[in-house]
Amino acid sequence: MTVSIERTNLPAGVATRLWHVIRRANGLADRIPYDLVALGARVFPAAVFWQSARTKVEGFTIKDSTFFLFEHVYALPVIPPAAAAVLATLAEHVLPVLLVLGLFSRFGALGLLVMTVVIQVFVFPGAWVTHGLWAASLLLVLARGPGRLSLDHVLNLDPGTRRA
Repeated sequence: MTVSIERTNLPAGVATRLWHVIRRANGLADRIPYDLVALGARVFPAAVFWQSARTKVEGFTIKDSTFFLFEHVYALPVIPPAAAAVLATLAEHVLPVLLVLGLFSRFGALGLLVMTVVIQVFVFPGAWVTHGLWAASLLLVLARGPGRLSLDHVLNLDPGTRRA
C-alpha cells in the first residue's frame, strides 16, 4: 500500500522533505554490506549456544548436573534424558564453531534453529522473545547464506556467498 504525500496532514514542503530524508536514510542502510550482517547473524547466536555448552561440561566430561537437568527440568517427550544430554552438549559445542568459522554454515544454522524450536516448545515456552531473536538470525543465515567472510565462501561450498 502506498500513501500519497498529498494525502498527509503535513504542509506539502515538509512532507516532501520528510519523504526525501526517509528515502536517503533507507538508501544509506542499503549500503551496509550483507557480509557484515551475516557475520553478526552467525557469531551472536553461536556465542549463546557455546556459553550454554560450556556450562554442561567439566573438561571433556559431561557434568552429572547436566544429566540431572535433562532428566528433571528439560524432560523432552521423545528422546531419553541421557541421550538428549549428550546430543545437546555435542551440538552446542560443534554447531557454534561451524557457524563462527562459516563452515557448513547453513547446516549449523539449521541445527541450532531446530534446537531453538525444541527449547521454545518443550523447555522454556515463556522465552519466545529471546528465542525469536536467535531464530531470526539463524533463519537469515539459512535463507541467505554465510556471506563472503566465511570458509564456505573461501572453499566455494555455498553458491549463495557468490552473490552476497
